[in-house]
Formats: sequence, C-alpha cells, structure tokens
Amino acid sequence: MMIAVNRFIPLAMSRSLSMAAMLAVAVTVISAPVWAQDKTSAKQPVLIDAIVAVVNTEVVTLKELNDRMALIEQRMKRQNMQMPPRDVLQKQLLERMIVTRAQMQLARESGIRIDDIMLDRAVARIAEQNQLSVQSFRDQLERDGLSFARFREEIREEITLQRLREREVDNKLQIADSEVDNYLAAAGGKPEASQQELSIAQILVRVPENASPQQIAERRKRAETAVAQLKSGTDFAKVAASFSDAGDALSGGDLGWRSVSRLPQLFVDAVEKIGDGEIAPLVRSANGFHVLKLNGRRAVGATKAGVGTMVQQTRARHILIKVNQIVSSSEARRKLAELRERLDNKAAKFEDLARLYSNDGSASKGGDLGWIYPGDTVPEFERAMNSLRPGQVSDPVESPFGYHLIEVLERKTEEVSRERQRLMARQALRDQKLEEAYEDWLRQLRDRAYVEYRLDEFSPRTQ
Repeated sequence: MMIAVNRFIPLAMSRSLSMAAMLAVAVTVISAPVWAQDKTSAKQPVLIDAIVAVVNTEVVTLKELNDRMALIEQRMKRQNMQMPPRDVLQKQLLERMIVTRAQMQLARESGIRIDDIMLDRAVARIAEQNQLSVQSFRDQLERDGLSFARFREEIREEITLQRLREREVDNKLQIADSEVDNYLAAAGGKPEASQQELSIAQILVRVPENASPQQIAERRKRAETAVAQLKSGTDFAKVAASFSDAGDALSGGDLGWRSVSRLPQLFVDAVEKIGDGEIAPLVRSANGFHVLKLNGRRAVGATKAGVGTMVQQTRARHILIKVNQIVSSSEARRKLAELRERLDNKAAKFEDLARLYSNDGSASKGGDLGWIYPGDTVPEFERAMNSLRPGQVSDPVESPFGYHLIEVLERKTEEVSRERQRLMARQALRDQKLEEAYEDWLRQLRDRAYVEYRLDEFSPRTQ
C-alpha cells in the first residue's frame, strides 16, 4: 500500500534526506485517501484509509485513530465513565496520539529500545496475573476483538515512554542550593517529615510555547468553558475527556492521593480555601490553564524535625513489586506472598530475592534502604515498618509505589543534622516539581513538532 512507503523509508535514505525532503516524500506519496471500488457498484468507492495527521515525518491514519477510539470507548464503558460527544473525544484522542508519536520518534532517535525478550516477559506477567497461559490470554484477547500483535506493541510503547520520561525529565531535574535555602527559610528551618494528603483531579488546557495573546485568550476561554460545564453538574471525568490535554485525561484526570510536598505549590495554594468536591479558581502555570477539583483531604500525622532534634532511625530493606498495566495488584501480592513463604522456610535469603525480584533501585544492594528518618517514606510504608521488630519481615504492604515486603534490620536514636534537613528539603522540592517538569517537557516537545491536521474532512490545517 502507499502508506507503507512512508513507514519503511530505508535508514540510509532517511539519513541522507533533509527533514523537509523527507516530509515532502511522505506527504506526496500518501496525500490522498485510499479508495477501493465496491464490488456491487463501480460508481460507489469505499474508503479504505486516509491520513488524519502528519507528525514530523510520520503519519497517523484514520484506521489507527478509529482502532484507538474503539479501545477507549470500550474501556470507558467498562469503567462506567460518561462518554463525551464522539467528535470531541476523537479530536482529543488524536492530539494525544500526536504527542505520543512525537515521543516515540524521540525515543528511537535516543536509542531507547524494548527488545522482544523484555516484551515477552511483560506479556507473560500480564497473562499470569489473569491466571492464564500466554496462549489462553492471546485467545481471550482475540475473542474480545483485540489483536494480540497490537496489544504487544501497546505494551512496548508504554515501557518505551516510561524509559524516555526517566531519561529526559526525571534524571535531569536539578534543585539549586538557593531553592533549598528559600524552602528552609519559609519552613522556619524545619521541613515537615510527613504532611496532609490531598486528592485532586485536574483538567489541563495546554498553552503553546511563545503563544500569542490571542492564543492565550482562546485557551483561557476553553478552560472557563470546562469550569462552566462542571459547575452546571457535568461529570468531571466526562469534561476531562473532552477538554484536558493532560496524559491522564481519558482516565478522568484523577491524580490520586498525594502529600502536599508531592504536589505543585500552585495546586496546593489553589485548593487551600475550598471544600471537598469544589472547583478551585482557574490556575495559570507555564504549561497552561489548570482546572482543579478537590476530592478530599486526609491527615497523616504531620510532625517537624528541626536541627538537633532527637529522632528514631530505622535501618530496613525491602522488595518492591510495582503495580502498573503490566502487573496487577493481585499479581504483586501473590508474588510477594510466595517470596515471604520462601523466607519463612529459610529457602532463600532476603537480599538474594531483592536482587532478583525487586523493582526498586535498591535491588542491587539487596533491598537495603540504609538508615531511614521519620517522613523519608510514604505513610503506608512507615506505619508498617514501625510495627516491626528488628529481624521481622512484614506481610505484603501496599503503597502508592506498589507492594512491599519490609524487613527491619536495626534501630537507633540520633540528632537530625543540618545536612539531613537540606536533603529532606531538596527531596520535597523535587517531588513538587517533577510532574510540572514532565508536563512542561511534553509541551515543548509538542510545540517543536511539525504537525499537519487532516481530520476535518481531510483538508490540511497546519499548526
């Protein structure tokens, strides 16, 4: 087919052509919809496929968009989410596909590859969590109308995007010493060891980099329209699916429970004076306009540890199984229960199992987390750890990161040093900035991409 010409341009050719030349080849070859004649009438053509968007040197086809639409609609029905108008959902989904396509292009350019062996293991874990063999799982997917090959590629894509984020955002985020100084000064030199947690849902209306005043006004109006719909009683998840440019929009925009230190300060300030279930005043950030809903608050025993304060420290190690679209909660619990049984039977050493199975960076050290201060870990982990005696191993413990087996090695009481205070402040600032940095990086990536829209009756419109 004509589409295949663009997708399989030889590597040598892609290196020799300029970006403009490559784009010209792509658009020229596949600029028109592909038609076939209906067998019953030579006068009535049948649309096979068409281009709905060009992203740099690649295309998004109508078939790809329709396939993804079907999956999203099926998922939203299963979750009993209100469906936005189909044309609105289609445009929102296309924009997400464009951003994803730009990310995948960058991942390839950066040399990020998920090989078939790693992918096979991921698929095998998904099948196992559903208590099926890989073949049975494949048969079930196909009975549900899902292509197994397509499913594998979606899993490969998700793992690739996570690796890209870690490389381009997480590992590059730096906190200046002056920011730490200001944070400590604002906190009176005593950063909170643990804090109140908030459950927030958001709708992000992204504003392009270097946007004109007219563009900013248009995006603000769009955000205000979303607020108006929410205040009229429309379901938040439905409005998020229709309006939000955030990556979690199609799952309702829910950010889940997060400590105050892990939320952008703009969000914390915006919801400070509103009640549960209320919509905050519109928030403007470098990424755009945020519509925020406060779902709830909960206390987690906030305390402060100043310089010279005597605190109990715990040396512990753990095995973490992360929960994601590859590994379910039940699978993570089951796996850790098996490992706990092996430890109880003296059939393995904790450090050996951590190196083999833990999804945490501490795995190479046998799961050893070193000396932990109060507030170093999330509340769920800290409560479970504090209930253990030295040498005791916990049952599987759930936290926002997944499920843990925790072993306490020893405890001591020591003063909190100034260096420790600065470390705590630096981590709190990092947590606050990480999500915002990711959204800012996505915006810049999207703004740098060449995008040509052809969805509206397939007439080109460039942004």
